[in-house]
Parts: sequence; C-alpha cells; structure tokens
Amino acid sequence: MVDVSAKKVTSRLARAEALVRMNAQARAALREATLRKGDALVAAQVAGIMAAKQTAALIPLSHPLPLENVEVRFDWRDDGALRIETLVRTAARTGVELEAMVAAALAALTIYDMAKALDKGITIESVRLLAKRGGKSGEWSR
Repeated sequence: MVDVSAKKVTSRLARAEALVRMNAQARAALREATLRKGDALVAAQVAGIMAAKQTAALIPLSHPLPLENVEVRFDWRDDGALRIETLVRTAARTGVELEAMVAAALAALTIYDMAKALDKGITIESVRLLAKRGGKSGEWSR
C-alpha cells in the first residue's frame, strides 16, 4: 500500500457514473418495478452503497476508508440509457474516487442481473469519475 500516514486528513468527495443500455421491454419493467426479482432500482441502490463500503476488500492495495456518506441516484437519459450517478464523502488521508466508481459499477451490475431475463444484450458503459474534491491535488472535474 502507499503510505499515506504523513498526509493531512481532509474532507474528500467523489462523483462517478455508469450508463446501462437495455431494450424497451427491460426499460419498461425497470421503470414500473415489475421485474420478477423485484424493484431493481432499490436493489441497485443498496448494492452500490454496500459495494462502496467494501472497496478495500475488492481492490488490492486500496485503503479502507470510513465513509461518511454514499448516494446512488438514477435518471433516464433521452436516448433511453439509465444513468447511475454516485456520490461518496469522507474525511480521510486519501480520496474516495475508487469507492464512487465501485458503487456505480456494482449498481449497474445489479441492474443487469435483475433485468437480464428480458434482455441478454444489456450493456454497461462509461464507468467513470465525474469529479473529485479534497486532498493535495484539490478539485478535478470531467
């Protein structure tokens, strides 16, 4: 692991996103919460939060962080894609970019799992960092 013990504890924030594309039948079932497995948006929200909290167990050499806040939000884009946006906050010696991206990716995978019976061709795209704040490097945004 990288030694961060000499760094100052600062307020950290990261936002990330993932896009999920699916056919019209899967979109309708997701919007209406009629999937056989239940309300996929609720499950994906919980999965994203849980994933952020487990990032250090999933990514070798990443630091376990005390997360103060994890948010997972959804919106439908005009092109039919489901956009998942995550926000993670903490006060720590290192940033929460990984936690935000892991949350977005796992929320997207949960959507895939719950809707795959209606569309085997679901794609997950653009898992990426949107912005980060805090630490020595300061603010960054896409």
